[in-house]
Amino acid sequence: MIIKYFELNKLDFNKSKIILLHGKNDGLKSEEVQKLQSKIKKEIKYYEEKQIIENKEFFLSEILNRSLFESEKIIVIKRASEKIRSIIEELIEKKSIEDIFIIDCDTLDKKSKLRNFFEKDKKNLISVAFYPDTNETLSKIAHTFLRNKKISLSSSNINFIVNKCNGDRKSLNNELEKIELYKLNKKEINEQDLLKLINLNENHSVNELIDFCLAKNQKKTLDILNDNIFSNEDCIIITRTMLKKTKRLLKLIQDFKITKNLEKTINNAKPPIFWKEKEITKQQLNKWSDYKAQKLIVEINETELQLKRLPVNSINLVTNFLLEQSI
Repeated sequence: MIIKYFELNKLDFNKSKIILLHGKNDGLKSEEVQKLQSKIKKEIKYYEEKQIIENKEFFLSEILNRSLFESEKIIVIKRASEKIRSIIEELIEKKSIEDIFIIDCDTLDKKSKLRNFFEKDKKNLISVAFYPDTNETLSKIAHTFLRNKKISLSSSNINFIVNKCNGDRKSLNNELEKIELYKLNKKEINEQDLLKLINLNENHSVNELIDFCLAKNQKKTLDILNDNIFSNEDCIIITRTMLKKTKRLLKLIQDFKITKNLEKTINNAKPPIFWKEKEITKQQLNKWSDYKAQKLIVEINETELQLKRLPVNSINLVTNFLLEQSI
């Protein structure tokens, strides 16, 4: 059954427990999920589709074999694809669904089997499309936020921020929050401040993402993936950043074989490793061998080729690849 996003708060969750959210507007999706949580007072638990598919029996057991003392939850399955349909069908067959399931997908075209599966069901399954916000809508959100926070920005600067957000209010809200924090230590924000604030933070997020991935910190990797809105174009930047950092890591591994001294290897690195990066670099050196790093370089190059062949699936492809390497 198809409904509009603003009709979600009218749903009877005793009947409709599985909801498909599809489209590019992650910010609006997040807002609606939070509204649902406020309305029905349930804990939210997030899963990645990849985690579920690789551990299907464990997931189904965890969901269906509930303790008498456990309360119902809102289960959000992030970055879902057509593969999740078989899991949904199994849940429906069990006829004992207590949790509310939200399947969060990127854009699904009209031929999508998953989308049709939800849209053709007239009883229990709900399909909601989340289209990008218009620049006019985002401008109104920005003006309201800045007015409430008593922050003065020119119309051209507001338009610059809005255009950077590609129709997604989550991205806009992230930028506005950065501006609010930056403003705590400054009387005014000029155009140069704005350019540095937004562009440097984007690079920082990608660098952090790769650093935690190479340190085998899956939780932090997952947190950064969930907190950022990466575009298809960003996926190429992510793979190239990973390639650059992995090549540096390989050189450090080879140097460490010679020096047998971790501190000396890091201190003598060229280009120099800044103090903020030293601890995570140590973690990476302890997690990777010469052979595994060389193998990863090959896999990164293969992944980039796949991104160029199948740009529509870029986000899922890169997410799955990063999560595999962070284990």
